[in-house]
Amino acid sequence: MIKIVRGNLLNQKVDAIVNPANSWHIMGGGVAGQIKRHGGEWIEKQAIQQGQTPVGQAITTSAGRLPAQMVIHAPTMKRPAERTSPDKVYLATRAAMLKAKDEGARTVAFPCMGAGVGGVPPLIAARQMVKAINEIGHDDMTVLLVAIDDRTEDAFKRALEE
Repeated sequence: MIKIVRGNLLNQKVDAIVNPANSWHIMGGGVAGQIKRHGGEWIEKQAIQQGQTPVGQAITTSAGRLPAQMVIHAPTMKRPAERTSPDKVYLATRAAMLKAKDEGARTVAFPCMGAGVGGVPPLIAARQMVKAINEIGHDDMTVLLVAIDDRTEDAFKRALEE
């Protein structure tokens, strides 16, 4: 099941939240920066210790002080604060879904991947995300698409309707 939730990704009580990371796992800005500030610096340290992760793969760390059980770090870009592309949003979402399944997550929450620092328009990002989620399959889990504003919520709704 896919649900759209209006709110803050960091407040979701789920098995996993997804961080649209960079390959180096430096958590300075955007969603990653918020995860680090609210969850703790240990999240970034755990991610960096695992080495660089290319776009199309994902790793997990603890969620620190966040209510989630884990953070799935799925790079949408190689370097911090780099622009990304719709194809990379698709690859990152796909990698996050596969990692969630590998880890046995029953609930996973996504922000609008690549739509912040990455610069991908929310509707285009949402379409790529929904495509990847549906291709991997979500019958055995609940996937939350967490919208922080009207524009993102509308993008998720349109992508699901299409």
